[in-house]
Amino acid sequence: MSILSGNNQGKSLLEVNDLSVAYGKVEALSHFNMRVNEGQIVSVVGPNGAGKTTLLSGIMGVLASRGNVEFDGCIEQCPQIERMVVRGLGLVPEKRELFGSMSIEDNLMLGGFQRYRHGDRTLKDTLDEVYTLFPRLKERRIQEAGTLSGGERQMLAVGRALMAKPKLLMLDEPSLGLAPLITREIFKIIDQLRGQGVSILLVEQNARAALKLADYAYVLEMGELSMEGKGQDLVEDPRIIESYLGINSKHQDVLAI
Repeated sequence: MSILSGNNQGKSLLEVNDLSVAYGKVEALSHFNMRVNEGQIVSVVGPNGAGKTTLLSGIMGVLASRGNVEFDGCIEQCPQIERMVVRGLGLVPEKRELFGSMSIEDNLMLGGFQRYRHGDRTLKDTLDEVYTLFPRLKERRIQEAGTLSGGERQMLAVGRALMAKPKLLMLDEPSLGLAPLITREIFKIIDQLRGQGVSILLVEQNARAALKLADYAYVLEMGELSMEGKGQDLVEDPRIIESYLGINSKHQDVLAI
């Protein structure tokens, strides 16, 4: 059910058309359509098992899919991960997937490996930008990634993705397992990134924080689109309040920026 005419204001960076992803015979995402415009934060919210991570995996090419993914003007059927990264799509997975025995700085430099392979000489400039965004990482740059706290690990995962200079950064549950104060810090950084021109697709179970931050948002239920609209409109929609913001509203208010 759409409460608005759609996310059509601005230049499209990502368009997902009729995307379906199945695990064997079970369809986890069914005929999904969405759009992210340049300079936007677009949120996808929904309960556990709704298909949010599956959506990102289908867009990135981690999972095989049916339908079309149009990214930065090129249509992909069954996207391939390496090709999507080279073209400017970044993903910070839910489990962060850092190299625990390697230093913070080595983890970051790995994020820019494709740029290095293509002879990009500005990696050091990007590293300085990441350290400006995350001064804590700079202070501990020789420390092993496996010794970091949950919030620091999330910062490192985001920083590593930024080393690839993505046109679109996809974040899968960035607040998962983090204390409320750290969650607020992470969401403020996401807002900062938008201010620096990075477009963001944010998948998040904390509906209130995600919707407050979003220019536009989609609600996923049981692998299907159930609602879409401007983030601020959805925050105030009675159906969203009843389904997602009622029971946990006080807790989620603490986490929302």
